[in-house]
Amino acid sequence: MEQLRTIGRELAMGSQGGWGQSKEFLDLVKSIGEARSKAEEDRIIIRELEYLKRRLADPDVPRRKMKELLLRLVYAEMLGHDASFGHIHAVKMTHDESLPLKRTGYLAVALFIDERHDLVILVVNTIQKDLRSDNYLVVCAALTAASRLIGEEAIPAVLPQVVDLLAHPKEPVRKKAVMALHRFYQRSPSSVSHLVSNFRKKLCDNDPGVMGATLCPLYDLVLEDPNAYKDLVVSFVNILKQVAERRLPTSYDYHQMPAPFIQIKLLKILAVLGSGDKQASGHMYTVLGDIFRKGDSASNIGNAILYECICCISCIFPNSKMLDAAAETTSKFLKSDSHNLKYMGIDALGRLIKINPDIAEEHQLAVIDCLEDPDDTLKRKTFELLYKMTKSTNIEVIVDRMIEYMISITDHHYKEEIASRCVELAEQFAPSNQWFIQTMNKVFEHAGDLVNIRVAHNLMRLIAEGFGEEDEGADSQLRSSAVDSYLRILGEPKLPSSFLQIICWVLGEYGTSDGKHPASYIIGKLCDVAEAHPTDDTVRGYAVSAILKIFAFEIAVGRKTAMLPEFQSLVDELSASHSTDLQQRAYEVQALLGLDKQAVGSVMPLDASCEDIEVDRNLSFLNSYVQQALEKGAAPYIPESERSGAVSVGNYRAQDQHDTSAHALRFEAYELPKPSVPTSTSQTSVYLPTTDLVPVPEPSYYKEDHQIGRSQPSGNAPSGEFGAKLRLDGVQKKWGRESYSSSSTPSSSTSSQQAANGASNSDGGGPISSQARESSYGSKKQQVTEVSAEKQRLAASLFGSAAKADRKAHAGRRAAKESSSTEKVTVANAAPQPAKEQVVPAVPPPDLMDLGEPVTSSAPSADPFSQFDGLLGPASASSVVSATSAPSASNTPDLMSIFSDDTGTTSGSAEPAVGAQKGATAKKGHSLQDALQKDATARQVGVTPTGNNPNLFKDLLG
Repeated sequence: MEQLRTIGRELAMGSQGGWGQSKEFLDLVKSIGEARSKAEEDRIIIRELEYLKRRLADPDVPRRKMKELLLRLVYAEMLGHDASFGHIHAVKMTHDESLPLKRTGYLAVALFIDERHDLVILVVNTIQKDLRSDNYLVVCAALTAASRLIGEEAIPAVLPQVVDLLAHPKEPVRKKAVMALHRFYQRSPSSVSHLVSNFRKKLCDNDPGVMGATLCPLYDLVLEDPNAYKDLVVSFVNILKQVAERRLPTSYDYHQMPAPFIQIKLLKILAVLGSGDKQASGHMYTVLGDIFRKGDSASNIGNAILYECICCISCIFPNSKMLDAAAETTSKFLKSDSHNLKYMGIDALGRLIKINPDIAEEHQLAVIDCLEDPDDTLKRKTFELLYKMTKSTNIEVIVDRMIEYMISITDHHYKEEIASRCVELAEQFAPSNQWFIQTMNKVFEHAGDLVNIRVAHNLMRLIAEGFGEEDEGADSQLRSSAVDSYLRILGEPKLPSSFLQIICWVLGEYGTSDGKHPASYIIGKLCDVAEAHPTDDTVRGYAVSAILKIFAFEIAVGRKTAMLPEFQSLVDELSASHSTDLQQRAYEVQALLGLDKQAVGSVMPLDASCEDIEVDRNLSFLNSYVQQALEKGAAPYIPESERSGAVSVGNYRAQDQHDTSAHALRFEAYELPKPSVPTSTSQTSVYLPTTDLVPVPEPSYYKEDHQIGRSQPSGNAPSGEFGAKLRLDGVQKKWGRESYSSSSTPSSSTSSQQAANGASNSDGGGPISSQARESSYGSKKQQVTEVSAEKQRLAASLFGSAAKADRKAHAGRRAAKESSSTEKVTVANAAPQPAKEQVVPAVPPPDLMDLGEPVTSSAPSADPFSQFDGLLGPASASSVVSATSAPSASNTPDLMSIFSDDTGTTSGSAEPAVGAQKGATAKKGHSLQDALQKDATARQVGVTPTGNNPNLFKDLLG
């Protein structure tokens, strides 16, 4: 009854404008609390701000009324509205001599502005004056404001006074001085680094509040350099012992626990100091045992102290008695009905199993209950625990549970995390390659583009390499099962782009190898994939390349495969596509269908995706050709840095990033063109007369500006294909980007590769069964000791041999994960020519099939569409084969020649070959033999080269 009378009196005072505030202010608070919508609340605040603006502009407002107006202004700004017109009035109130008004002014200023505000400079002088005040309440208000408002530049102005206040006779002043010094250290450690010894001194202060405030800066210092504070371990242990024995005043108790927050901070410091230090940890065991024995698990703060003790024991040097005490406390957490305590128990168990994995066996049923709990936060924490407990004996159960949970959630960030964990565990503990492929199929099907692209590389490499042994039958069975599973998965309505790329590659490589499925069936499935994704050029490119491989394999074994109508329509569509990459693939298919069995066997050898390739990075096979071109008078290659008027690519990119006004109008006067330096040739070269009109290639107008800026200058093109143009080398552009004109053609645009984020969730239910939940809750309420058979089997699969199983890494899986195609670099004897600086072209975007070293590709100097003349029919292809019977420069297949469209941008020794094309007589017709040789090398790698306008038929121009 007495409490009811007290509440009634307070309400009566409030209705009459009690607590020193007017009825208007109380009505404002009441109306905001009763607002039914945010719009209504905004209307109330806007009306209040208009009223406050009128009242604050009145010079005759009483000081007591000004205090209330500032409080109403603080209330409005706390609700997200702009009250900047009243900030200056708060600064003025800090100068008031009245203590209540001054404290109100400091409170308003600390809430209104920060250390970067322009009005802070007006407050610094007031803080300096108040720090010298005789009233300790004024000093405390100034220290509180200094911790909030003093920035790095203003610290030297108040630092000496704050240090002097560490010896103030009043305990609240010393405490706030320590807090201000800690804040200064956080903002500018160099300004306070010479004063950190004061924290050691204040640790011995007679007041527990000052000592407790000192623990916060000491914790930051210990985290930065633990070895410098090892001598304080005994002091921290003694303080913790005194606090645990209740030697502090009862005013520091919280829910009958002695100074719990001081205990928690001390335990955090001891955990850092005792990490890996047996001697320091030895001083802590006794006091930690006392806290476990005296711990009160009936209150939340008591459980917080026990949890911090477990964290401390998991960090310091391990002790068997301490681990037993921590395990017993963890068991109490897990058996509790509170989800918060269960969460703490799961987290504590995850810390303890790092030291002793056997602890998990005792709590296996509790972990299963948490895994089936409807609380999503607790379930996620349990999956983190299972991730730490995974080994070769329980990998299948844990990964299956994680995949089921991944299917049921919609959070993309957490789904990506679960997928990465499934992949990591499968790669580390996979019992067989068959299981690994099936698991990866599930992950790709349900997580899709959230999976790292390297996982797709590893999966394709595993399927290609097999078990890493000589058992060809097992490898064939593995590939056959992969093909069957992918044909079954293709019936799903939505599949991610990355998964479709893997499926197309596997079907193209091994779809017809076992003879189960006819070639027409596989081709039809691939056509369906290409037609179902009209906007994904990457998937369509993979599908066309897979069809190309199937046709090649069928022709190589002597089987004739009919051209399906849907495939013919697909090729016709891609031949007119805007993507040059898809056009190239379509023309390659048409060209390959006109070849005989022997030619196809050379272009696309069977099962050569894992062959080792010898790569000659110096392109020494071109040395003889370059030397012949130089002897005939061709111009030698000049590095880009030595060309007149050239701007380096690095400087250009830096300028493009920092100069934001590159596209603005320029008003400087035109500069005279810089004279071009005549290029020097070798002594055996014939100097050609230069004129004002020189042949330059036609520009490709479909290139965009930013792509032109990144394109590399190419060499001179054959003169037979281009007309005469003005020489503009060295002339600076005055409009647009600041660069110099060049006679090189811009490279063709990169074919767009879009990965559709089409990860779909299955409509199936989650991993939690309602019956299982009901049985688990019933067992909790009735305290029944019997456990269902299903939980026993699940616990046995998760924890059955947790203490005895060794972490065995399967050789087959690790061999598949770590193996990669070994690159044998052969360095041939180069021609006696001075070494030239190589120009590094722009790296093309990554591709799934790019399993080798990153190779450069440059743009062709001619129109790419004119190079496909004569490739549409078998008759023209056969005539070309008979017409080009000249021997090639080198019989050894080279990987770099596949990706290089212009030898001038690949190495310095190959550039004269481009210059030689200008003076040499161009042959008529196409050299299909060189193109077939490149395709044969590509088939050995098992990939289709991609890059900036990939062109495998570059040499068809002659």
